[in-house]
Amino acid sequence: MKFALVLPIFISSAAAFAPQSLKATSTSLNAAYPEVNGWTADENAFCAGLPGALAPVGEFDPLNFLEDLPVQEIKRYREAEVTHGRVSMLACIGYLVAEKFHPLFNGEINGPANSHLAQVQEISPFFFAWLVTAIAISEFGRARTGWEEPVEALKKNADVEGKTWLSKLNDDYYPGDIGFDPLGIKPTDGEEFATMATKELQHGRLAMIGAMGMIVQEQVSGAPLF
Repeated sequence: MKFALVLPIFISSAAAFAPQSLKATSTSLNAAYPEVNGWTADENAFCAGLPGALAPVGEFDPLNFLEDLPVQEIKRYREAEVTHGRVSMLACIGYLVAEKFHPLFNGEINGPANSHLAQVQEISPFFFAWLVTAIAISEFGRARTGWEEPVEALKKNADVEGKTWLSKLNDDYYPGDIGFDPLGIKPTDGEEFATMATKELQHGRLAMIGAMGMIVQEQVSGAPLF
């Protein structure tokens, strides 16, 4: 069941992003970027100045994914990285817990976690349909929060070198900040927010590697992790 939750990691960005100056800067059109969560995009800084680096790796982009990219494309890469990291963190917990503790569906779901989703589809097709619908609604809500409308994005991307086309994050949207904070732990201070964002990114990056390892191990062995 958890396999569907970790599929997005295979298309996750391989670039690890790092922080630089948070000073305001201007685009080639001399239009200042807005400050969001204490961050102001700096097109002359590595990864537009977004947080996310820790020693000893630092500004890690060995394949030059960020080379000559516009700010909006860098934001889209970071959005992908944060989202895939969050999914992977949930997936790692799912793999480690669900294979030993699976009370749902009268305990009929068992074996390697890679096979859980197929078992759910067979045992409870209605729940499977509900799950797919819930995921679709969540993704639609995320799109409505962070992205420009496709027609507007197409117009604004006309003169931008990149690969966004119909996809463009809102200028005042911070990658990954969809407004979900039920426990109220989001810092209001810019530096504290950058520190928390860096911690989330590091955990997410580790989880993407860990989840991929779990998936491959189960595919090769055909057995649960433990």
